[in-house]
Amino acid sequence: MRTGVYGGTFNPIHLGHTHILGEFMRRLSLDRALLIPTGVPPHKRAPDLASGEDRAAMCALAAETFGGRVRVSSIELERPGKSYTALTLGALTDQYPEDELFLLMGEDMFLTVDRWFHAAEIFRRAALCASPRSPEGMVPLQKKKQSLEALGARCFVEDIPFWDVSSTRVRELAARGESLEGLVPPKVADYIREHQLYP
Repeated sequence: MRTGVYGGTFNPIHLGHTHILGEFMRRLSLDRALLIPTGVPPHKRAPDLASGEDRAAMCALAAETFGGRVRVSSIELERPGKSYTALTLGALTDQYPEDELFLLMGEDMFLTVDRWFHAAEIFRRAALCASPRSPEGMVPLQKKKQSLEALGARCFVEDIPFWDVSSTRVRELAARGESLEGLVPPKVADYIREHQLYP
């Protein structure tokens, strides 16, 4: 089973996330994918972070559009402390010993992954899969791919068209009570409104 592993703050998940996920699944012939909301993100400060329960619920609503091929894992929400990818991949390897794991990420994460906690363990357990965040992003990604492969990583860099959507923008619009149409899946927009997230 070829399984994508897509972690993130997902505060909230938006159509940029689902677009990238769908493209990776198609291009890499993934059988399924796991959406994994982070507990305490090690790489960023998140002062307006919605609860793990709310973020997981929104991810589950977004996953419905994939016809059962995407599900949400609460593995990082249930583990105390910072959400280190190496620990998550170790747990997923134990849980799905027959699966081939593909770690999906954006440009900024890919360019720093060799400095993450126990990076060599990440390289051993999953293929690294990245897409650009700008029209010029493929150049640094291809260069980084070469250096990571020299360290023993297996990498896939896909030129997926970047959608200019951000969780920050969604939260700002939600705080003003403005429409989120075209930014998040409709059920996620309803959830944000009904639960009065990001006031």
